[in-house]
Amino acid sequence: MTPRISFGILALNAQPFLEANLRALYPLAHQIIVVEGAVRSAAALASPQGHSTDGSLEMLQRFQADEDPQHKLTIVSAQDAGYKDGLWPEKDEMSRAYAERATGDWLWQVDADEFYLPADMRAVQAMLAERPEITAVSFPYKEFFGGFEYLLNGKWQIFDYPRVHRLFRWGPGYRYQGHRPATVVDAEGRDLRDLNWVRDPRNGARPVYMYHYAYALPKQARQKVDYYAHVDWTNEFRDNQRWYDESYIALRNPFFLGERGFPIFQWLERFKGEHPPKIQALRQQLESGALPYEQRRSTDIDRLLKTGWYRLATRVLRWLLPLYWRLRRGQRD
Repeated sequence: MTPRISFGILALNAQPFLEANLRALYPLAHQIIVVEGAVRSAAALASPQGHSTDGSLEMLQRFQADEDPQHKLTIVSAQDAGYKDGLWPEKDEMSRAYAERATGDWLWQVDADEFYLPADMRAVQAMLAERPEITAVSFPYKEFFGGFEYLLNGKWQIFDYPRVHRLFRWGPGYRYQGHRPATVVDAEGRDLRDLNWVRDPRNGARPVYMYHYAYALPKQARQKVDYYAHVDWTNEFRDNQRWYDESYIALRNPFFLGERGFPIFQWLERFKGEHPPKIQALRQQLESGALPYEQRRSTDIDRLLKTGWYRLATRVLRWLLPLYWRLRRGQRD
């Protein structure tokens, strides 16, 4: 039997990716639950009622009316969940809002700007059907930066956070425990990653990647700057405006491109592969002007990736980082 998957999405000013993502997920979904709006620390990015200001909510309502014949889409606002000021306390509460409404056998958390190849998603569905003992699945990922042809890579992606926790068994008594990292426990309170956790799913011989377009457009990078400037759970991102100006736009620090406020080796690589079909369609709309979103100029990135010293330096870093990691783990052990 085909697994019934409930997809959960958090959305604030999530266009143009959110609409493309709904269309990508719809054929595979038992249910799509979009929790829309701002957390209180991001109130400055929202309308006075706590909603998106870029038309995300209106798009969801149009999608529900015009493109949801099977009534798969549920839209949840903070007011729907009982928060009278229209704002969510934090992302934990937003994630629990879709988890509490999930009716599938599986709960798959998806960011508005993350996608998968359709064949890979079908392979994951088949794996879940064939191996009912699985309780959680995490995915390696490709993180796009400054456009659709450039990947961000480095210590964070290789060692600190090499996979994202996204897919969880779901059933009576199961609870979404926390958003950072995504954690689900069963009816007995056991973390599903402590049971039968698949860390690196495959489609035949190929890994199944999550394609994360979090930094593809300047709109997304600017929103990250504005959001993290106000959160109260970390001070690591307080200098993000300088990151946007010097690293995202100007590439002044081509080996320290991550958005955190401390030095960490991260660099750019050229993407070699095929984008998911809905991303290909989205790019065509952006190029034609059908979607009014600015794209970052890529001349400087192309020039950087062609320079011999940068290619050599990134090769050296890819060689040295595993050595560093082994030494670090040895010291901890």
